[in-house]
Amino acid sequence: MSDDDYVYDEDSGEWLPAAELASRQKAADAVEVRDAVGNVLADGDQVTLIKDLEVKGAGQTLKQGTLIKAIRLTGDAQEIDCKYPGIKGLVLRADFVRKR
Repeated sequence: MSDDDYVYDEDSGEWLPAAELASRQKAADAVEVRDAVGNVLADGDQVTLIKDLEVKGAGQTLKQGTLIKAIRLTGDAQEIDCKYPGIKGLVLRADFVRKR
């Protein structure tokens, strides 16, 4: 084993294998997005709106109970990107949806 295989982790103060340190940093960088009731959301999930939402710029209101299919996570813990017929670039707050 060579010295190049181990990297000093400043957070824990330990020498760790480079692969283990990389996996720890990746897990720490992952953003966990939760819906209004605390369920963890993932890319491709279906969600339902829990309240009526006026969509700015579209002149349209999405009603409570509207099903949104195939969401995408944006990297922000509170925003999800989704598609809905007639509305381009729809971004919803995770507080207003519930996982189906």
